[in-house]
Amino acid sequence: MKDLHPDLERIIISKEQIQVRVKELAAQIQKDYAETDRIILIGILKGAFIFLADLARELDIPHIVDFMAVSSYGKSGAQSGAVRLVLDVREPVVNEHVIVVEDIVDSGNTLNYLYHTLQGRQPASIKTCALIEKKRESLDVPIDYLGFTIPDVWVVGYGLDYADTHRTLPFVAELKSEVYQK
Repeated sequence: MKDLHPDLERIIISKEQIQVRVKELAAQIQKDYAETDRIILIGILKGAFIFLADLARELDIPHIVDFMAVSSYGKSGAQSGAVRLVLDVREPVVNEHVIVVEDIVDSGNTLNYLYHTLQGRQPASIKTCALIEKKRESLDVPIDYLGFTIPDVWVVGYGLDYADTHRTLPFVAELKSEVYQK
């Protein structure tokens, strides 16, 4: 493997670990929804697009892919703020089985906002799927399908970014603190 970018501290989740876990999550979703006509996967842009694409390709059950985008960070990129809907789904979710697919659950504010927003639209069911959850004490957001739990560090790669950089790395890596504390 080539040397890590100077912004990166270390790889936390390898490409191979991600591939294995995505297959496992897809298998569990297949099992849970085996008796349904279809599901709607709602990827949260921009971070979840790579995870969602890999997850969707592993599913053999009928599914539709849609997207939402929210803004939950202030201008600095590091301070979490109020959640604001930027792009809504195009598919109606009434009486549909919905899975919200997120890249990372940090404070839980974004997932909580999305969950309750979609719940108000009367889906048949709503579940959540997150690639990563940061190890925190007070997350009370339901995460039905979880890839990995990591320490409370800033991570990039596999859809996750810092200031729109490092998003397309095939692994998840810790960002050096001096990069985001400038």
